[in-house]
Amino acid sequence: MVILVGRISKGTLMDQIYIPKERPLGFEIGMPVLINPATEAEEIKPVYYNIGKLEPIKVTIIQKIFSELSKIDNIVVTGSFLENGFLFNDIDLILIDDKKIDSKKLEQNLKDLFVLNFHIIPLDYPTLIKGLETDPLYQAMLSKYVVKKRLIFKFKNKINYKLLDLHLLKSKPLLENFDCLTGSQKYDMARNLIAIFLFLDKKKINNEAINHNIKKLLKEEPLNIKLNVIINKAIFLKEYKKLYNGLFNKILEGIKHGS
Repeated sequence: MVILVGRISKGTLMDQIYIPKERPLGFEIGMPVLINPATEAEEIKPVYYNIGKLEPIKVTIIQKIFSELSKIDNIVVTGSFLENGFLFNDIDLILIDDKKIDSKKLEQNLKDLFVLNFHIIPLDYPTLIKGLETDPLYQAMLSKYVVKKRLIFKFKNKINYKLLDLHLLKSKPLLENFDCLTGSQKYDMARNLIAIFLFLDKKKINNEAINHNIKKLLKEEPLNIKLNVIINKAIFLKEYKKLYNGLFNKILEGIKHGS
């Protein structure tokens, strides 16, 4: 197929496209032609990390997200959206860019477009690396992801006990407001607790390790927690409190020694 490149020029009543008078057959005067922008953006091919299979509808959604946010330097899709099935409340996005991003406005724009909830974390690359070094949940989030452009992470764990104390506080409401929380909220708090445990124990943090240890240490199936159908509430709360207090004491000891 022969393709000609022209340029749009401003006309009095209608704009017009000029092409050479000496041109191949098939471009006679009066013949209808199809016009496409020569600067049309190249299709983005997502990079998958630690993901075996993803439902086709999710692949389509991710491609459309990348297309809509094409001006952002790099986009990471992570979280429960990438797990098998459709038990997710929102789509977690990490937007890596040096410029300032209004995350709340962008979340609403994407919600209007996709009729889905979004949770956006805007970061520059150095801040992302710092988060991976000190925050167990960052490591959990980035154990499985889809990204617009390939990412390379080089970091070592840095234990900041004061920061871990703040992270641990996020798991405390489960003990105080158990009956008022949804299954998703309970799972997020249990997940946070286990991620801190793995971080301090110098173990690899990923979704598989977290769910395995929820079952092992908290004596409950992760799916039961998500669905808010915990089989034995008394045992679950007893084990949860035991682990919480153990981590609290360990972190407090680290703070006292100035680590």
